[in-house]
Amino acid sequence: MADIVEELSWRGLVAISTDLGELSKALRSGQVTVYIGFDPTAPGMHIGNLVQLLTLRRLQLAGHRPIALVGGATGLIGDPSGKSAERVLNPAGVVAGWTERLRGEMARILDFGPGPASAVLVSNLDWTQDLSALDFLRDIGKHFSVNQMLARESVKARLEGGGISYTEFSYQLLQAMDYLELHRRHGCSLQVGGSDQWGNLVAGVDLVRRVTGDSVHALATPLITKPDGTKYGKTEGGAIWISPDLMSPYAFYQFWINRADAEVASLLKVFTFRTREEIAELERSIVERPAAREAQRVLAQDVTTLVHGAAEYERAVAASRALFGQGDLAALDEATLTAALAEVAGEGKVTARAHVVGPDFPPVSELMAQAGVVSSRSAARRAIVEGGAYLNNRKVTDEREVPSHQDLLHGKFLVLRRGKRTVGGVQIESGTPLAGESSI
Repeated sequence: MADIVEELSWRGLVAISTDLGELSKALRSGQVTVYIGFDPTAPGMHIGNLVQLLTLRRLQLAGHRPIALVGGATGLIGDPSGKSAERVLNPAGVVAGWTERLRGEMARILDFGPGPASAVLVSNLDWTQDLSALDFLRDIGKHFSVNQMLARESVKARLEGGGISYTEFSYQLLQAMDYLELHRRHGCSLQVGGSDQWGNLVAGVDLVRRVTGDSVHALATPLITKPDGTKYGKTEGGAIWISPDLMSPYAFYQFWINRADAEVASLLKVFTFRTREEIAELERSIVERPAAREAQRVLAQDVTTLVHGAAEYERAVAASRALFGQGDLAALDEATLTAALAEVAGEGKVTARAHVVGPDFPPVSELMAQAGVVSSRSAARRAIVEGGAYLNNRKVTDEREVPSHQDLLHGKFLVLRRGKRTVGGVQIESGTPLAGESSI
């Protein structure tokens, strides 16, 4: 088999391993069953989870058998890794709903079809819900040293801060038990996770060895960070979700298309399946033709298509072009237009709402000010006189122009633009206008 460890290393996906040489040898010698766990501690998955899913997919494409574990049990507890304070315990019904949602999102990335490398989906609730506390302590707890548990970085950090509950302190035992169960049930011999999970991964390797005498492996991927060292997956508005109801495909596309030149090459390696030759050519384009932003366009296309499908990618591109006068706004479906206007507003909503009583609309100059594309009505009138004002991509030439009902997109939206790059939207409805600004 191909040297998948070398491939993962080139892509920057290897931070630490129990024994990288032995692991590489095992992966070259034949099929290995590998698992990654995902806890349902949020209503959806974000791009940090996507790194792990794609790593599992790469191993699957190399001929290995992936197990995607949903933490139906561990999601009720909460992993202290990377957390400075105790998690809020979610109700069992909420966790169960999130668990089912994760199953569907995993199926978008992994191949669960028939075949020797077909992915397997499991929940650790299957082997914990009927396990008594006494059996857990006798069969699992006796293999763990409290001294070693206290030495784990995730535990040490919490002890140095506000402390840690016994509930979260015991999390590493539950995750280690997952590895033992999957080793017994499926012959699993490799667990992959983020580097912040390293203590939990090693605990599982040690438990399998103590109980069965078998040697198994663990591999941690690094946390994906920006060139300044800050984490991906977070923006001012929250996580970069891969769930379309938590983050629109348009906003998702915009996240990738707006990556800086300094970061795009590493993101292509982690989040796409482009070859070394293709990525090398895109890196050259960054240096030789930076204005074309070819690498960003490929990155946005590949990741948006992978996560949301080709149709949503095409809608996102069409909306991006139409907002800035290079396409037909009327051809955009309502959901895409709404998402696009919310994204340019930067506040998760359409830039402004206009209060309309009777048949008369406010003049375009007033709407431009409401939408934040100009600072005032007088500035809007100057933009119109100078030929830089647009209503639904149509140039406005009369400073007294008033829109009509025929101008409304999907019966409620007007798109205002000043020049080429400043766009805002107005939703016509009854209510108090909410001003915002969007400068792109």
